[in-house]
Amino acid sequence: QVQLVESGGGLVQLGGSLRLSCAASGSTFSMCRMGWYRQAPGKQREMVATITSDHNTDYADSVKGRFTISRDNAKNTVFLQINSLKPEDTARYYCNCRTTWASSWGLGTQVTVSS
Repeated sequence: QVQLVESGGGLVQLGGSLRLSCAASGSTFSMCRMGWYRQAPGKQREMVATITSDHNTDYADSVKGRFTISRDNAKNTVFLQINSLKPEDTARYYCNCRTTWASSWGLGTQVTVSS
């Protein structure tokens, strides 16, 4: 089973940028469909962006043009570049690895946008 550790969150001003990282352990990372999800207080967890093993990407409409997901299979890491941050981007961001047989989650990293 893949273990995931997110990092890079923090307090950032409106309109600022952050780069989130998710480091994965295990030998199956290259087989994962990796994803970033987020959950704000009182709301359901939602998909932000996903990337397949061959780098096909998908984004939530609310983040298109501002967020970019990427992965480095050699380093077992997936990234989320977040630009033009808005107050509604405040949430805990989680990394996910999904294969045909399992789904793994990290503990998340908090992103807070201040105005």
